[in-house]
Amino acid sequence: MARRILIVEDDVHISKIIKMNLNIAGYETEEAHDGLTGLDAVRQGKLDLVLLDAMIPGLDGFALMEKIRPLGIPVIFLTAKNAVTDKVNGLKLGADDYMVKPFEAIELLARIETVLRRYGKEENVLAFQDVQVSLDKREATLSGSPVDLTPKEFDLLVVLLKNKNIALSREQFLDKVWGADYYGETRTVDMHIKSLRKKLNWQEHIKTIYKIGYRLED
Repeated sequence: MARRILIVEDDVHISKIIKMNLNIAGYETEEAHDGLTGLDAVRQGKLDLVLLDAMIPGLDGFALMEKIRPLGIPVIFLTAKNAVTDKVNGLKLGADDYMVKPFEAIELLARIETVLRRYGKEENVLAFQDVQVSLDKREATLSGSPVDLTPKEFDLLVVLLKNKNIALSREQFLDKVWGADYYGETRTVDMHIKSLRKKLNWQEHIKTIYKIGYRLED
């Protein structure tokens, strides 16, 4: 079942961009453009996480955070304000993370994943086409049959699945799979992508993005 995320953001354009990126990543989303509407959504719906802008009309983000905290729903503050006092206030009220706008979609998705994992809400099984991946067992199957993947191939597959329809650079793959301390060539990514394409028969699904990297798509 897809995780449900509430976006409480008064800037409709920003809210729509966040919603689009979350939907592409496989999350279900709901929007609220003021604090009171956000509070109604929190009380009425089963939510896995709230993205909460601090400066919203009706009921500001800090006041709404006080209403959300007793419900045990994780919250990530989104705000254009970068004052240290605002960050401290939000975190003291119970927020799980704090991001200052503008931010990259890939960073937001990574923060969401980290918070959901902390709450035990992360998906343990990922699926795409005929491929299923068990994160707990570190196993992948193709049409029900096990696929023999190296540890790095498995990690690369997980990154692709968690960022479906998002173009990632070779440097981003290196950072996520091999770690920030890796100093090898980006060609390592190309070789592992080639192997995944062959083992999963994904020649049509792992797209090469010119001068950027790769993207998994239907």
